[in-house]
Amino acid sequence: MKFGVVVFPGSNCDADAFHAIRDAVSQECEYIWHQDTDLSGFDAIILPGGFSYGDYLRTGALARFSPVMKSVQKFAEDGGLVIGICNGFQILLEAGLLPGAMLPNDVLEFRCQWVNLKVENNRTPFTCKYAPGEIVRVPIAHHEGNYYAEPHILDELERSGRIVFRYVDEAGVPSREANPNGAARNIAGIINERGNVLGMMPHPERCCDSLLGGEDGKRVFLSMIEWFASKRACGGAELSSGAVPGGSSTATSVAKDRS
Repeated sequence: MKFGVVVFPGSNCDADAFHAIRDAVSQECEYIWHQDTDLSGFDAIILPGGFSYGDYLRTGALARFSPVMKSVQKFAEDGGLVIGICNGFQILLEAGLLPGAMLPNDVLEFRCQWVNLKVENNRTPFTCKYAPGEIVRVPIAHHEGNYYAEPHILDELERSGRIVFRYVDEAGVPSREANPNGAARNIAGIINERGNVLGMMPHPERCCDSLLGGEDGKRVFLSMIEWFASKRACGGAELSSGAVPGGSSTATSVAKDRS
């Protein structure tokens, strides 16, 4: 499986993402400069964390207009896997690939810490290697991670199982104390309707090695690899509900789109 890591002016987690893919999960990986537009040959695209364009105007607001983003949008429309991490999540919101907006943390300060996340939906290409309801430890590092959406959008995200990760305490309760930024309904990560685009504020690429404090984030990328392998084993045909652990209509539709 071949991953591409997009590099914007101001990105600073691109090397972390590259290391996670090449060294932690042993997959092919290349950097993609923000002015490049050819994404042919890639199976997944990563929009990494950082401060693209210095976060001027709004986080992700300028990066959204980079030449590469039109290609990322087309890649997603064609069913390709796209994951936006931290600043990458903010860019996905600005580009309209995911609903909602990102506000400054309610504490009005930069937060850099480990958090507990609950896997709310393990039937996606990004979470099929996790157990349903599993609590994992992943680091965050952001000033604007306060996810916001209108109540009816939040209700739809809940109803459709598109909230993938949620901030919780050690007991798995989405308490106010466990919420590091004030995000609506403790939301840490969501997917799009088709299930092939994930945005998350925590950094899975920073916890892919036990020497760095943990490996809970590694399974995000292992899930993507397993999903892709399952699709390939089916010869590009539609996946059955058992093709991905836990099975899901989301995974099925994504596989069908990319065939």
